[in-house]
Amino acid sequence: MTKVIGLTGGIASGKTVVSQMLADRGALIIDADKVGHEAYRRGSGCYEAVVEAFGKDVVGADGEIDRKALGGKVFGDPAQRKRLEGIVWPWMRTTMEKRLAQIRAEGTPVVVLEAAVLIEADWVPITDQVWVVIVPPDLARRRIIERNGHTAEQADARINAQLTNDERIKRAAVVIENGGTLDELGAKVDEAWNNLTAAATN
Repeated sequence: MTKVIGLTGGIASGKTVVSQMLADRGALIIDADKVGHEAYRRGSGCYEAVVEAFGKDVVGADGEIDRKALGGKVFGDPAQRKRLEGIVWPWMRTTMEKRLAQIRAEGTPVVVLEAAVLIEADWVPITDQVWVVIVPPDLARRRIIERNGHTAEQADARINAQLTNDERIKRAAVVIENGGTLDELGAKVDEAWNNLTAAATN
């Protein structure tokens, strides 16, 4: 029987690293970011709705939605962002549900749905359990500054715009704390993976 893990975590938590580690251990990965990119492509169920809602000026010379132009319209405007999420997130959920149904039919043992907004977008119900990767906010801040070249204020703004670690932990079956080395992280992923696979064989 297929087990679907919803993997989430805040910015700079190391969620993508954990996703790769799970892929290395045999999990099939569905990356919600990639599904999100599909949502904006011409011919998707979202394309016309987005253009209608935000104007033809979000369409680039190639006929595709210009994500930068669209971003300019929703960045810093909570009402517009919510409007966009109301179009895109349900389409993504339906698309991922269809893929998961196909994967379950094929008998794939473990699927990881990697999604930063798993909880916010109400995608938890399409998973079997939630795994959350967390780091202390001060470490996330340091990683954002070093990785993205942001100021401390910019880093804090990104962290504060998200759910807190505590809010994510409330929904989690497994919590992976990523404040140490890669080897330490790998050991935690091994433990969670072994528990999962052992439960599946019992």
